[in-house]
Amino acid sequence: MTVGKKTGTFEVAYPDSLVGTDSHTTMVNGLAVLGWGVGGIEAEACMLGQPLSMLLPEVVGFKLKGQLKEGVTATDLVLTVTQMLRKQGVVGKFVEFFGPGLDYLSVADKATIGNMAPEYGATCGFFPVDAATIDYLKTSGRKADRVALVSAYAKAQGLFRTAKSADPVFTETLTLDLKDVVPSMAGPKRPEGRVALPAVSTGFATALAGEYKKPEGAENRYAVEGRNFDLGHGDVVIAAITSCTNTSNPSVLIGAGLLARNAAAKGLTAKPWVKTSLAPGSQVVAEYLANSGLQKDLDKVGFNLVGFGCTTCIGNSGPLPEEISKSINDNGIVAAAVLSGNRNFEGRVSPDVQANYLASPPLVVAYALAGTVTKDLAVEPIGTGKDGKPVYLKDIWPTTKEINAFMKKFVTATIFKKRYADVFKGDTNWRKIKTTDSETYRWNMSSTYVQNPPYFEGMKKQPDPVVDVVDARILAMFGDKITTDHISPAGSIKLTSPAGKFLSEHQVRPADFNQYGTRRGNHEIMMRGTFANIRIKNFMLKGADGNIPEGGLTKHWPDGEQMSIYDAAMKYQQENVPLVVFAGAEYGNGSSRDWAAKGTRLLGVRAVICQSFERIHRSNLVGMGVLPLTFEDGTSWTSLGLKGDETVTIRGLQGDLKPRQTLTAEIVSGDGSLQRVPLLCRIDTLDELEYYRNGGILHYVLRKLAA
Repeated sequence: MTVGKKTGTFEVAYPDSLVGTDSHTTMVNGLAVLGWGVGGIEAEACMLGQPLSMLLPEVVGFKLKGQLKEGVTATDLVLTVTQMLRKQGVVGKFVEFFGPGLDYLSVADKATIGNMAPEYGATCGFFPVDAATIDYLKTSGRKADRVALVSAYAKAQGLFRTAKSADPVFTETLTLDLKDVVPSMAGPKRPEGRVALPAVSTGFATALAGEYKKPEGAENRYAVEGRNFDLGHGDVVIAAITSCTNTSNPSVLIGAGLLARNAAAKGLTAKPWVKTSLAPGSQVVAEYLANSGLQKDLDKVGFNLVGFGCTTCIGNSGPLPEEISKSINDNGIVAAAVLSGNRNFEGRVSPDVQANYLASPPLVVAYALAGTVTKDLAVEPIGTGKDGKPVYLKDIWPTTKEINAFMKKFVTATIFKKRYADVFKGDTNWRKIKTTDSETYRWNMSSTYVQNPPYFEGMKKQPDPVVDVVDARILAMFGDKITTDHISPAGSIKLTSPAGKFLSEHQVRPADFNQYGTRRGNHEIMMRGTFANIRIKNFMLKGADGNIPEGGLTKHWPDGEQMSIYDAAMKYQQENVPLVVFAGAEYGNGSSRDWAAKGTRLLGVRAVICQSFERIHRSNLVGMGVLPLTFEDGTSWTSLGLKGDETVTIRGLQGDLKPRQTLTAEIVSGDGSLQRVPLLCRIDTLDELEYYRNGGILHYVLRKLAA
């Protein structure tokens, strides 16, 4: 290599970047690393040498100015940002934060905002290198020469932001004054559903009467067998400090610990019906909570450390006590969960909990103490202290000065170096696992956890030509904002579900069913779980009274028999009938869950037709050989008057198909009438077109490797 007049071997510096298989890979954007999440299908192809293709994105600038007020957390800020950007519409776009407000945000605060990029719909939420970035590299134990290189390179390339930096040029911009951010939560079922703290109780009351159709009996209480308390609507039965969004941010975790200390000193503890848990984002968190003594205070109010990684946020809270679950289900109680997570989608957190609220870790502790979301914690007491006097949130909320003092003393480079010196070595339990060396995986055909999937069965050296979709039946008709949790749930497996029946037939006890998320290695479980979310609604089943039953149900046509979506799909496969799915706007938002596409493919779905897709799921569908199509603006399956008994033919797939080509769907209703509907093919690039023609990205890569 020649640089100037010198020839030889040189170290070359360039900005870091990555793609990850978790949609919250964007957390690294807070450290000025350009990265985002992709589906596992796409990641596997990248690991095998396939480039990542995408349309050149628009870049939206988000200007931050001012400073957060006392008592306002980074969680309050990210929920505000999420609400603003979801309203703006940034799907498939990059978002970059800039402005003088960045001077008052730590790297952990920026990472909290970057983390929730999937929730506000953006590909990433990027922050530039600045002094806080360099300080973080030092605190987290990076070598001095590497820190110096990062600083020098960023400054030389004009990438280092200072208070005097000019504003970059963007496609469009938004502005937020940080002083306008207030304590907030988001719920009861959307991350963008932010409400200011004083409005949480009234918001729940509105949802109870409207969303949950319980306009009467809001104040009713119901007995719990064998316990000396009762339950009612809005009672918090799960309070969890969980999820990558908040559990690596020292300010909110130490804030939660200090609030717990203040509460314990006044004699408060979590209500007996609240299941509490603490799952730190890293071992470093456990270290500084232990060293500061705050873990003992969290223990006193019920927040014991349960482990590291995804817990309640992804549905791994475990079952509620049987008597509490029974009271909830027998009496139709709309119970609540409060968690410091990033997703509160329907059916995600617990099958027993319908109203789920995202909140900062200190507020999670506060609501565990209060035991209900029907109180206005801004003005009503949380509980009664040991002196018999009412205790208010303001009495136990720590100051920013206190939090910063603890951070300065206990969040040090020493604990980062200590905890991560042998991070890949694992603990004694990890090292005890016995493994067998082999070039390929040895399948255990009796396992109910891992099985060889059928994706490549019958695969030829050359792909068969793509054919039009002819006389397809509609498997389901969904509304707006169908998440990947709706499509492929990660939570508990019901005994009566197709997956539950399969496990029972294989001599697995219900107590050992575990969850869909832990059985992702078995396609037999996961395809039975596709569209099996307990809260999903298929509008094909809408009754005369306007009600739609919840759960993964559909009708098989032309006989109109109602059955599970899985059973109907298998029946259609036996009849050699292709399938399509209709949906509304923002189809597939949420997790980068590739099983939402894999399961769709295995059920025999040839195309998904909706008003708009979220980025990762659209890509995953193409990666599995499923055709993503969108209606023209102003058109939807509801505007077309579809009922579900129609047949659908999609012309133009054979021959010279092009990215983003307009195709035509011929929809024939039960009475024989025909509608021709233009659709936009959301295969966006030539690379994606090759994946689709090959039946999926992995088929394409394997053929390429074998050539």
